Amino acid sequence: MASYTTIEDWKDVEDGYVVDVTIRQTEAEKYPSGWDYGLHLGHVGGETILRYDNAHERTNGHERHTQHGVEIIEFPGMLTLYDRFKREAEELSPVSWDWPE
Repeated sequence: MASYTTIEDWKDVEDGYVVDVTIRQTEAEKYPSGWDYGLHLGHVGGETILRYDNAHERTNGHERHTQHGVEIIEFPGMLTLYDRFKREAEELSPVSWDWPE
């Protein structure tokens, strides 16, 4: 059984918006990048505004979800992708998120 090391796992809700971040380092075969992650910004109640994930990395790769659909993206590395998500989340919601250090 593959091991997972949790790097980030938190959720914050503000003014009708939710940010939900899970980042785990892993040796699981289903994640060739070595990362299992979900970076989500949405409305409380379920509507996705922005999400990055690799839930189907072996078959689909890394995905960027928006209200307009899903696109396959190049994986630039976990830190770079997390920084991109934070920047975009700040641009797409009126909330000034308190990102953990």
